[in-house]
Amino acid sequence: MRRGLKVSLVALTGTALTLTAAGCGGKKASTSDQKTVKVGLAFDVGGRGDQSYNDSAARGLERVKKELKVTTEEISAKQDEPDADKESRLRLLAGKGYQMVIGIGFAYTSSVLKVAKDYPNTKFLVVDADQCKVSGANVLGACFSEEQGSYLVGAAAALKSKTGTIGFIGGVNVPLIHKFEAGYDAGAKKVKPGIKVLPGKYLTQPPNFDGFKNPALGSEAAQGQLDQGADVIYHAAGGAGLGVIKTVGAAGKWAIGVDSDQYAQPALAGVKNQILTSMVKRVDLSVYDFVKSVGDGTFKAGTKQYNLANDGVGFAVSGGHMDDIKARLDDLKAQIVAGKIVVPTE
Repeated sequence: MRRGLKVSLVALTGTALTLTAAGCGGKKASTSDQKTVKVGLAFDVGGRGDQSYNDSAARGLERVKKELKVTTEEISAKQDEPDADKESRLRLLAGKGYQMVIGIGFAYTSSVLKVAKDYPNTKFLVVDADQCKVSGANVLGACFSEEQGSYLVGAAAALKSKTGTIGFIGGVNVPLIHKFEAGYDAGAKKVKPGIKVLPGKYLTQPPNFDGFKNPALGSEAAQGQLDQGADVIYHAAGGAGLGVIKTVGAAGKWAIGVDSDQYAQPALAGVKNQILTSMVKRVDLSVYDFVKSVGDGTFKAGTKQYNLANDGVGFAVSGGHMDDIKARLDDLKAQIVAGKIVVPTE
């Protein structure tokens, strides 16, 4: 099966590079260029090594390299950069003849749509497409039901809390992160109606996206919620969430990670036994699925939803802290998948 996919990808290269060069007024691709399928990926703020969102994308890229035998290149965004920089980054990758170009994060949406028009023979993926809307025959938007996974970790937080107070910390005050808070709040109150969920604390306001990168901001916010009696705190703050987890863990309380299984992250090894669970968001799967679909000829433009039904979101069980409540959470998951529970997004 993998061998067949590799052959398809190589066959794709022979046409895609030539067509892309012709469509953009460039020189015809050389024979050597046509031997390698190339995938370019542009990370969100924080880049590879954030132990969370971007690292999930990085795992997808590593899987692509290993299983599909393609060449990859990655570039990271800069703090507080204008959209023009994102557009330039994508044009750089597409201009190099990369048949597939990926933008990680909703902030890439408008830039992807602009660049895709100029490179009709290049396929583009934008992860967390803004409002889950994209256009163009060569663009795919990966969307996630973060509220569903957050519902389950919210239920876990309420079931594990001893003080009856839990907290939520969002990185940047944008609609995407509101989905995490909404699901968390609803799940907690489903299993324990009397639970106190502190008002969500957002680290920064757009256009300042430091709330996805600065651990010091996360640490300060976490201490504030601990001081209010929270003994379980869930973060959706990317790299800034490292500060949340370390501060909560040092206090001997439960932290809930996000995007990746943060129990397994080296940077958090010192407090991993205080990580109750993580709301896993399979950005890695969306990256892999995209490249595979282009290679085997099944690519479809538009949007693709990742949710509990297709394991696009979920919760981690590393450390065994969820063993006593997993059956309860699995039942809630089944009800959501069946449509018996509709999780709010606001």
